[in-house]
Amino acid sequence: MFVKSIIIPKHRVLFVTKGSSAGKTLKFLEDNQIDGVPVLDGDTYLGLVTRWSIYESGFKSGLDQQAFLETVKVEDIAIKKNAHIDDSDVFEETLLKVKDVPFVPVLDDQNKFVGIVTRYDVLEQFQSAFGMKHKGIRIAFSSVEVEGRLARLAKITHDFHQNIISLATFDETDKLVRRLVMRIEPSADLDKYLNKLEKNGFQILDVKSFE
Repeated sequence: MFVKSIIIPKHRVLFVTKGSSAGKTLKFLEDNQIDGVPVLDGDTYLGLVTRWSIYESGFKSGLDQQAFLETVKVEDIAIKKNAHIDDSDVFEETLLKVKDVPFVPVLDDQNKFVGIVTRYDVLEQFQSAFGMKHKGIRIAFSSVEVEGRLARLAKITHDFHQNIISLATFDETDKLVRRLVMRIEPSADLDKYLNKLEKNGFQILDVKSFE
C-alpha cells in the first residue's frame, strides 16, 4: 500500500500561512478543535505547529504572553520542518513519523505540499492490516527460522481449509526464531489445526477469540 491511498489532499486540509501570528494560529487551532496544522507558503511546506509547540515556544521566548502572541510569526516557531513523506512512499514509513505529532505532511516529487496523512488514519490502516475489525481467532506462535517454514504453514492452513484474515511476522531477540501472529476465521477444526501446527514445529504461544 502506498501513501497516496490514504492521503488527505491539500484542498481538504486546514492550514495556516506564512506571516500568521502565534496568537492567531492558536485561536485557529482552538476554534477548529484540532491539535495541529501545517504552515504553508503557497505550495511550500514550512513545518507544523501544535498547541503544545506554541505554548512551549512562548515559555522559552522570554517575551511576555501578549507580546509573544502578537509579534512572533508562526513560521519562526514551526517544528518538524524536514519531517515529511513522498506521495509515492510505502505506507509503513508513516508509522514512526506520526508517533509524536497529529499528522505527517506529504510532498510530491517537486517538494510541493499535496496533503497530509493523519495519525488516526495510520492507526486505522494498521488495525485493518492486522484484521482487528473482523471476527476471528488470533493465534500467536513461534517457529525456528529455516527455509520453507512459511510455505509449510501455508500448506497446513490450506489442508485444513482455514481462511487467513491477516498474518504478520516479528523477529525475536534470538535471530533463529521468528514470532508470528495470525488471525483466521472461526473454525470447527481449530484444535486439530493447532495440533498439526505444533507437530510441525510451530510452538503455539497464545490463542484468543474475537467476536
